[in-house]
Amino acid sequence: MFKHISEDLEAVIERDPAARSKLEVALLYPSFHAVLLHRVAHACYKSGWRLIARLISQFSRFMTGIEIHPGAKIGKKLFIDHGMGVVIGETAEIGDHVTLYHDVTLGGVAPSIDSDSQRDVKRHPTLEDNVIVGSGAQVLGPITVGRCARVGANSVVVKNVPERVTVVGSPARAVTGAPRPSEERFAAYGIGGDELPDPVFKVLDGLLDKVQSLSMRVEELENELEATRPSSVMIGKEDVDREKAADKKA
Repeated sequence: MFKHISEDLEAVIERDPAARSKLEVALLYPSFHAVLLHRVAHACYKSGWRLIARLISQFSRFMTGIEIHPGAKIGKKLFIDHGMGVVIGETAEIGDHVTLYHDVTLGGVAPSIDSDSQRDVKRHPTLEDNVIVGSGAQVLGPITVGRCARVGANSVVVKNVPERVTVVGSPARAVTGAPRPSEERFAAYGIGGDELPDPVFKVLDGLLDKVQSLSMRVEELENELEATRPSSVMIGKEDVDREKAADKKA
């Protein structure tokens, strides 16, 4: 337990430049408090003391704004930045060195009206080691987010994410040609669209450019038609005049 506490303190120091000391983290960081209380609740949960485990988890939720079901499995050095609004479901599994930002949900997709058939069934996601999930992202269902993968802010993930892939959008899609995480500037708050382009938006931008070029071409053709129309009218008038003159002579 003390080893886990030390590692959780180190995780905050390593990944939050605002953290100045372990004492500051231990006293003032709700994410650290939530993870610490979860480890106690999870131990009670595994021992069969389910009610006590839920009481601890609800107390933690009230104090920190972070809701972690005591059945969730969490590895070492989980860092929840800010943390308010984070929800982690009962069968969720989180690996080592994972980072979650605020308003992240690791939830299920099946409706609550069918709860009896869902008991003791895997229905929440698994995050493998070194995953980062941006603020507001929803990772839903019994899917797996592979090692070193990235989930962009406000994305909705409902399918497996391969290792070392960045996904963005709703529903989330892989970013084409994404750099390796060690070389990537990750936009946890959705800022910096150039670093995390949504592939659908790229296609739409291309279509809009094409429509604009076609509109310009149509306008050019209309102008050319307008320019040639007066001369054709004059030619037609001259032909009519000649016909009238010929009729008079006849």
